[in-house]
Amino acid sequence: IILLQGMSGTGKTSLPVAFGKFISKPTTVVPVQPTWKERSDLLGYYNEFTGKFSETPLLTSLYRAGTSDSIQFVVLDEVNIARVEYYFAEFLSLLELPDQNSRILQVASSGMDKDPKRMINGAMLLPENVWFIGTANNDDSTFSISDKVYDRASVLDLDSRAAPFRAEGEYSRENISLQRLNRLNAEALRRYELTERDLKKIDTLDRFLREAFQVSFGNRIMRQIKVFVPTYVACGGDSLEALDVILSKKVLRKLSGCNPVLVKARSGELIDLIENLFGKGKANDCVMAVKRIAENG
Repeated sequence: IILLQGMSGTGKTSLPVAFGKFISKPTTVVPVQPTWKERSDLLGYYNEFTGKFSETPLLTSLYRAGTSDSIQFVVLDEVNIARVEYYFAEFLSLLELPDQNSRILQVASSGMDKDPKRMINGAMLLPENVWFIGTANNDDSTFSISDKVYDRASVLDLDSRAAPFRAEGEYSRENISLQRLNRLNAEALRRYELTERDLKKIDTLDRFLREAFQVSFGNRIMRQIKVFVPTYVACGGDSLEALDVILSKKVLRKLSGCNPVLVKARSGELIDLIENLFGKGKANDCVMAVKRIAENG
């Protein structure tokens, strides 16, 4: 799950649509409705009047994705205009299961004659090659996003307007398969595994957060860090940059739920610790995250 959040008009929806064109797999954009509360809003329902199942574009895309190995993007546009923890709850749970074959999505209460061949007893396997991308505007018209969602998602903040540009020259499209992506990920994990030095930095920061603010993070986020950092390095970055990005968005973000007076009082100590661990000017995302939460309460 990827969450693109920030001010309106910064390209949160057009970015995954453009990337879908680049990988030759059109992105499915699903506009979230304010009234959505449950799974049927996403997948559809059995219409007793017509005697047919009324499927949604999302269900159609999921079924189609399961027929190939190509990466497929599904954009839930304005994901927080309704409570994402309600209507997307089943997906959040299924995506946590380590065994892909256990991710069974119950679409209907039972099967019927002439059901699609990949639909068994009203259920289908949630395709592993689907990436869910939520776009979120943070304003008075939307709901706040809970820790349950933030902990499971990779977050990109688009908070400022970028200068428009047009790509120059020719470029080739890529057809990225899940098999190829998994090979690249495995190679990145093998070559750029987190060092003991980096793990000690994370542990030192974690101890301070627990002692000072009673804030910590679970095994899920630690697993994400161990995958994210090698992947980031394999894409051309370095490990300190990667740690700065993921710690600011996954761990330090949790300070926003703490006592604002306490955060403000001890933010200086925390910033000093971060700069001692990573070097002055080497963890700007983390420092800015602490300052922003301390100032805004």
